[in-house]
Amino acid sequence: MFLIVGLGNPGRQYEHTRHNAGFDVMDALAEKYNISISESGHKALFGKGMIGGQKGILAKPQTFMNLSGESLRPIMDFYKLEPEDFIIIHDDIDLDVFDDISLAPGNIRIRKKGSAGGHNGIKNIIAMTGTENFKRIKVGVGEKPAGWDLADHVLGRMSEEDRAAFEEAVKESVKAAEMILEDEIDQAMNDFNRKKRESQS
Repeated sequence: MFLIVGLGNPGRQYEHTRHNAGFDVMDALAEKYNISISESGHKALFGKGMIGGQKGILAKPQTFMNLSGESLRPIMDFYKLEPEDFIIIHDDIDLDVFDDISLAPGNIRIRKKGSAGGHNGIKNIIAMTGTENFKRIKVGVGEKPAGWDLADHVLGRMSEEDRAAFEEAVKESVKAAEMILEDEIDQAMNDFNRKKRESQS
């Protein structure tokens, strides 16, 4: 069984903000595979279904971003899952795919493991699971403008132009998740982590 967790904040006031990129990807996955993320439990909304012939769970923690691990840990324990069984999808404002590429929305990066990189939701998941060894899809939402408060930036909404680029990243994130479930994470990293460099050359 797999578990895909999209990170975000609950409540209509946070819908489609930068910090809720994970929720947006979850909605796209749910729509494609006709999975209703409407069951409530484990401090999350979740739904069960099939993707690529595999049975699994799509979940949106309802703990608010900084306490995401307080939802993930009970789900792991209840379904007897290990870190290698799940994928975390979250926003990233410093998507360092390549140093010479713009941090505008539209990039995604796939990682097999790693530190929190300043993301409080990931930091809490690491604290609650005791490991950094879990797969993740990072969705670029744009660099914080100089002089802006970080919270104002991530809790804000994108411009129309940035949102269009972000929607393409959502589609790519869905494809990346499918590839990871098919044990093609190396190919997914090759396909998507390199994409912006190739488009710039």
